[in-house]
Amino acid sequence: MKTYSPKPDHIERNWYVLDASGQVLGRLATHAATLLRGKHKPMFAPHMDTGDHVIVVNAEKVELTGGKEAKKIAYRHSGYPGGIRATSYDRLLAERPVFAVEKAIRGMLPKTRLGRAMIRKLHVVAGPEHPHAAQKPTALTAGERPAWGGLPVREAATEPNGFRARVGGRPRTAPADETSAEKSGARATTKSPAQKTTTKKTTAKTGTAKKTTAKKTTAKPTARKTTAKVSAKSTPPKKIPTRKTTARKTTAKKPTTGRARATKDEEEAKEKAKEEAKEKE
Repeated sequence: MKTYSPKPDHIERNWYVLDASGQVLGRLATHAATLLRGKHKPMFAPHMDTGDHVIVVNAEKVELTGGKEAKKIAYRHSGYPGGIRATSYDRLLAERPVFAVEKAIRGMLPKTRLGRAMIRKLHVVAGPEHPHAAQKPTALTAGERPAWGGLPVREAATEPNGFRARVGGRPRTAPADETSAEKSGARATTKSPAQKTTTKKTTAKTGTAKKTTAKKTTAKPTARKTTAKVSAKSTPPKKIPTRKTTARKTTAKKPTTGRARATKDEEEAKEKAKEEAKEKE
């Protein structure tokens, strides 16, 4: 079983009137706070404002018990150092009865943006008459809870296309055989010219691409031939024996340092000595 969570379509705001004449301030505030929060409804959720509008009349006739008129004090602060102000409730009820009732009810609501939205549905009047007769509010006695009428059932409101309707806040798909056929036909008619144009464009692009690639391939071998001709005319063909002679020369030049020179001198000296000996003979 899934947990129920109220939806905005399920919330219905009703208007109620509470008469404060002869009632205790605290009991009146708790009754009004429950109606403002919506805790009298089975669909109550703490994260949503499911409450109703509350009108409090005869706020000047509210009472306090236990001698709180002289004991209870309402404090306020100006915001400056030493700016605290204190007012007893007998003076507050005589001068500002609407503020006293609103202050008591506000203290029983959440101290969040949700509570600030709930307090806007409170309408307190000092006298017996209120300016909200057009909403046709129902009068409630002290502690009375209004009867629960269930979730609001709304009439099926078809959209201009007639493809979806809402009943009881939940979307319900209407029989859409014709509408689906019309939509499919409209989609086919709208997509067919676009497809033709796209195919034409793609074929044109591929043809141009092929031409450019063919030109490039023909240009490359000609460039290679020209470079080969120029190189053949300008530079003579390299000879392989020249490379070998250079290698031999390098090997012959190596024994010209150090001990190799000494050996050469000795051989030359020996040859000279032999020649001299031959001449003497």
